[in-house]
Amino acid sequence: MTKTRYDGVKLEHRKIVDMVRTGASVLDLGCGDGTLLSLLVLEKGVRAQGLEQDEQAIYECVAKGLSVFHGDIETGLSEYGDRTFDYVVFDQSLQQVRQPDIALAEALRVGREVIVVFPNFAFWPSRLQICLRGRTPVTPSLPYSWYDSPNLHFLSIADFELFCRARSLAVQRRLFLSGSNTVRLLSNLRAETGIFVLANGVDRSRR
Repeated sequence: MTKTRYDGVKLEHRKIVDMVRTGASVLDLGCGDGTLLSLLVLEKGVRAQGLEQDEQAIYECVAKGLSVFHGDIETGLSEYGDRTFDYVVFDQSLQQVRQPDIALAEALRVGREVIVVFPNFAFWPSRLQICLRGRTPVTPSLPYSWYDSPNLHFLSIADFELFCRARSLAVQRRLFLSGSNTVRLLSNLRAETGIFVLANGVDRSRR
């Protein structure tokens, strides 16, 4: 079998790389060990910067040659001016902040576009575990037990859609994933992960 440049790369990271313009500036909020940022630098030649709290993860980013600052998502964005970056990315991190609405508003101030990736709590295996077992679900996209989860909020794709409409946030693009597949029908039930691209302005994604 022929190997491709994306072998071993998570599907959501492939999709984010496809969304980002070559040579753009990118801020990854909660960048972890820098896996996504490294991929964006390699594939799209972006000017990359990360914001991360975990010191060990920062060391790993620095070892990869990435520029990463130690800081909290909810307070660290105040250091940046308006439209400092072309893209601000929440890759599985928005649900981990205490006040996601404030963090998202700040990200939209700092970036021209904001890419949000989150696990869909209404994915059908999660619903099945709640209904049949009466317990907080554990799935590949929600791999933690209730007592050690970094997630402070558990949202569905439908929840985020309502959140965006209530705040008049312009959704430029929607993409829903399950395993190695893209989901086009019944996404709130069948998708494991939601990816939204937001910007200030008019919602273009349903036109």
